[in-house]
Amino acid sequence: MQLSIKDATLREIDLPAVDLDIKKLSDGTIFLKNNVALPDFDPLLYGHLKKRAAISPDKIALAERDKVTGAWRTCTFAELMARIRSVAQWLLKFEVGSERPLMIISGNTIGHAVMRLGAVAAGVPVCPISSNYALMGGDFGRLKYVFELVKPALIYAEEGSLYNKALLSLDLSACTIISALTDNMSVKTVSYSELLETVPAQSLEDVIGSVNPDGHAVYMLTSGSTGRPKAVILTQRMIMTSIFQAHAILGAGMHWDDKILDWLPWSHVSGATNLVGALVFGGSFYIDDGKPAPGLFEKTLKNLKELSVPYFANVPFGYAMLVGALEDDPLLRKAFFKNLHLMLYGGAGLSQDLYERLQAMAVAETGHRIFITTGYGATETTSGCMAIFFDTRKVGVGLPLPGVEVKLVPTDGEFEIRMRGPHIMSGYLDDPEKSAQSFDSEGFYKLGDLVNFHDPNDFAKGMYFSGRLAEQFKLGTGSWVSGGQVRAGIIACLSPLVTDLILCGEGRDALGALLVLNAPGLKSIFGLTLADDLSAHPEVLGYVKEKLTAYNAVNPGKSSRIARAAFLATPLSADQHELSDKGTINQAIASKNRVEEIEALYADDPSEKVIVF
Repeated sequence: MQLSIKDATLREIDLPAVDLDIKKLSDGTIFLKNNVALPDFDPLLYGHLKKRAAISPDKIALAERDKVTGAWRTCTFAELMARIRSVAQWLLKFEVGSERPLMIISGNTIGHAVMRLGAVAAGVPVCPISSNYALMGGDFGRLKYVFELVKPALIYAEEGSLYNKALLSLDLSACTIISALTDNMSVKTVSYSELLETVPAQSLEDVIGSVNPDGHAVYMLTSGSTGRPKAVILTQRMIMTSIFQAHAILGAGMHWDDKILDWLPWSHVSGATNLVGALVFGGSFYIDDGKPAPGLFEKTLKNLKELSVPYFANVPFGYAMLVGALEDDPLLRKAFFKNLHLMLYGGAGLSQDLYERLQAMAVAETGHRIFITTGYGATETTSGCMAIFFDTRKVGVGLPLPGVEVKLVPTDGEFEIRMRGPHIMSGYLDDPEKSAQSFDSEGFYKLGDLVNFHDPNDFAKGMYFSGRLAEQFKLGTGSWVSGGQVRAGIIACLSPLVTDLILCGEGRDALGALLVLNAPGLKSIFGLTLADDLSAHPEVLGYVKEKLTAYNAVNPGKSSRIARAAFLATPLSADQHELSDKGTINQAIASKNRVEEIEALYADDPSEKVIVF
């Protein structure tokens, strides 16, 4: 007889006891801290890499697909260390120093990793930026803004000709370009091979060992969804703290010492943390050349069939696509769950429906549930610093990791979450005003998120995400809307047909939604594809109306009830900043870009494409 999710036990994983220090104030403010001590560790990344190269010199450290043959190209830990030393030595000879960084314009590649690790070892700050900044076209305004903000001495543009036009838009008079592919470049370029041929001096180890672990190591850019991106200052101590916070709780359960397949961009903290975690603990990091996007997700599915990893991380949007693919492909399902012990979703937004569908397949394939956790945090917290590390069947943001102090400030039945600890940034690069505004009077960083407890009488059951303060808005009636919470409810109601939406209604009398269709869900339910004309398809619209009518029956209030819905007329665009590299919607920007669609949604005489309730 098939086990149910309720009856199935977790596949082998050791979970610690939940041990919290809880303090409650008379005004309702709650302070939480994990009583597990943060372990001692070397705050310099280089020492950990050197150790791994000594222990397992011939083990694969990094692997990437060859763009021509499709075969895996690999780099062992010994080879990685040799390249890091050569790059570090070249940077020291170039006399870059710690004042002006190395900017990296590249996807996830072995060359990107080598340049990044070599610069950090030499004490040269690194600023990795999304390739989209240099591929969007136009006037490259966001690229120019970041270039002027960080003032790089060097830019590593791996595929130089790909970024040639973007580079020409910059004032490179005081900046040197490094590229692995220099053909057809219009700017003076140093070949990456020249750096790798540099012979390290005998004094190199002493120089690397003297690097200040509290100096600027990485400038990680925020998403810029509410304005221009800010450069968060990360130190090596912060980065290593983040790694050991997670490992102190989940330890071997993270499987960072095993085979890892990951696409998450290294220009974001979640992807960068997976890279560093794997290298620090001796894992083999396979760079996924796919991502949850049309035409690319098939590459991820191919890689998952081949590698059968024990640890898998993705964003909620990626899991929405994966669930549909797993349900349709028994061979993929068998390969995916074969060795799987832990799944991690970044941030807050995995729906309960997706969780249960994943677990139903896990139980069918393995006889066990798979441990599913989160990495909740922000760029300003270095990476995820809260996680689920206890047996639960509910999604959420978990509880604080060791070394994390959480302050929960009561706000209209929810809690605004704030944090303090050695993993929190000191501030933004050259922006003292915004830096000061980001902290309260007790030094807690204000994330701008709202959370609540699954069980207010038992904090050990963890917390869930309620929305973002910035996503709250007022209807024309004066009612406040918790945008994140409403959005999550609608996605859960319409999954797997819909993966996301633009929530509308600010200043209007009722809520509306522009829905993002999920191709696998559309195929599994109706046998249709995104190429079909779905905007007025009676069967699809009828399905949505039925589901949202049921949602409205449970959520009848003005601030949660959906009055109108329609499908997006055109796909969301990363080029127009509507989508982040992680696949999440920038609600404010998407709404500004879709004024005509929103007006059509609220028209007095709406078209047949609009569902009216």
